[in-house]
Amino acid sequence: MTVSETTDTTTITTGRGAAGAAPEAPPRGPVPVLWLALLATPIAAGANAPVLILPDMARSLGVADATAAQLLTAFGWAMAVGTPLIAGLLRRRGLAAVLRLATVLVLAGTALVAVSPWLPLTLVGRCAQAAGGAGFVAAAMSLAGSARRMGVISAGFGMLGASGPLLGRTLADGASWRLALAVQAVSLLAVPVVLRRAGHTAPAPAGRFDARGAALLTAFATALVLLPTQPLAALGAALAAAVLLALHVRRRPDGFVPAALLRRPVFVISALLALALSVSYFTLLFSVPRLLADRAGWDAASAGVWQLAALLTGSALSWLLAAASARMGRATVRTVLVAAGAAAALTGILASSGPLLVVATGMAVFTASAANAVLSTHAVASAPDEAHRPSAIGLFTLCYQLGGAFGPAIATLLVLGS
Repeated sequence: MTVSETTDTTTITTGRGAAGAAPEAPPRGPVPVLWLALLATPIAAGANAPVLILPDMARSLGVADATAAQLLTAFGWAMAVGTPLIAGLLRRRGLAAVLRLATVLVLAGTALVAVSPWLPLTLVGRCAQAAGGAGFVAAAMSLAGSARRMGVISAGFGMLGASGPLLGRTLADGASWRLALAVQAVSLLAVPVVLRRAGHTAPAPAGRFDARGAALLTAFATALVLLPTQPLAALGAALAAAVLLALHVRRRPDGFVPAALLRRPVFVISALLALALSVSYFTLLFSVPRLLADRAGWDAASAGVWQLAALLTGSALSWLLAAASARMGRATVRTVLVAAGAAAALTGILASSGPLLVVATGMAVFTASAANAVLSTHAVASAPDEAHRPSAIGLFTLCYQLGGAFGPAIATLLVLGS
């Protein structure tokens, strides 16, 4: 049974016993995928909108550029750790509760960003935006139901992520950098439609909330995100959190990190492969502009235009692989992703030609976006039952999002810091 089939056939539950249960909701078709894309993908533009306007933001907030860059790190951290937490809420409380909480977080975060004169308050606003966006992403993934539909969402992520810096610069020049950071609020337009079409779903039966498991996973993910800036302390914290989390999973196998998922090779392979391809993509995304200048002598404007074109093309092509994945089989899809990802990484390392470096960027976003679309469906399908699927979504997405933390750090170490 697919995710969408389960969503469409779930009955509305009440606090009464079986004899007084509410009648089954009338059957409805899946939520149109374009509404799911509108719900989930604006966060990609919102995440990347500050890239070209950090100096403007720093001046307005009265801090140095490097200090203002904390807004990027905070957003990535909140989305990475927020995704499994929101997925846990999806598992226990159902879709409607997640959509309503995410709406409140996005609205509150956007309001803080719009008026805050201080960096700490702006950081809180950006974290709220990211956590709310994570809720929208988890909801959209839970309703996608197929690799083809997930491919539309993933391609939208790539396209809006690629367009985010230019969109942010345009909005900042035309109005304010605060408007550029509010672009994610476009997602709110999709909430009423998604709630109406799929909001009345029953949460899975669940016992006591595993607060310790959630805290240990959050600590582990936080330590990993901090590796680039505080490597020794973060590595020690990550190892300690990993050991404690492993011991906790043994004691409570049905907790926040279900042991049943970790025992599924399909889930583990899908999540780790998505992490590797995400790291490769984000490394090339931040490295190629510098490589185009150093190796090929391209100016910043030309590099930006051609890289944007490559990112948009690669994102669009990823949908074709997602659409064909059902006929290709898991092994074939993984082979294509690994081969294309390796080719992109090797091209980025070895090529001195500008066009080849641009092609490497396009191949990297193609593999990362396709992996997010196809491997997420493999990961979710590997869950032992419906109750574990939200956890599979949250943990898989956490792995993918960690690539956004590791990639820039690797780029700085190998290219940008030289």
